[in-house]
Amino acid sequence: MLQPAAIDGLAFARDAAVLEGRLGMESLPRLAQSGCSGSILDFVLSGETNERGKQGLKLAVDGSVRLQCQRCLGILDLPVHLAAQLELASSEAEIMAADDDIERVVAGREMSVAALVEDEVLLALPMAPKHEQCGTAAGLRAKVAPSAFPALAALRKRSFSGG
Repeated sequence: MLQPAAIDGLAFARDAAVLEGRLGMESLPRLAQSGCSGSILDFVLSGETNERGKQGLKLAVDGSVRLQCQRCLGILDLPVHLAAQLELASSEAEIMAADDDIERVVAGREMSVAALVEDEVLLALPMAPKHEQCGTAAGLRAKVAPSAFPALAALRKRSFSGG
């Protein structure tokens, strides 16, 4: 798969440019390190000037990531469908000084598109991915072995009663 080029964030937003692409795990090393394998993600990145007059990026990502279920340890293909709106900031200090809930990223002349996609996907992944059927209470009860404590209590009772 072709690795998308880096973009000049402010110029990309100002020109309302659009970039579409597909990324595999070879382009997303942090996702690969987190246990994702065999995953392919399609993305659309578009530049914009928002209603407040600030330059920004819109990112849409679709695909799936292959993870390990944290309950059964089997393979879990987790669908990824996300949309992010990022306002471009001139520095980390500007981001830290903001007191609103707007998601910001520092604009640069060489912004890696793969890193932007990877950041948003990593933020969207669950802390402990699991299959739907692995998360149900009934499924958990079926896997829990009976407690040994009642049998031990009966044994203890018998040994103290002299039986």
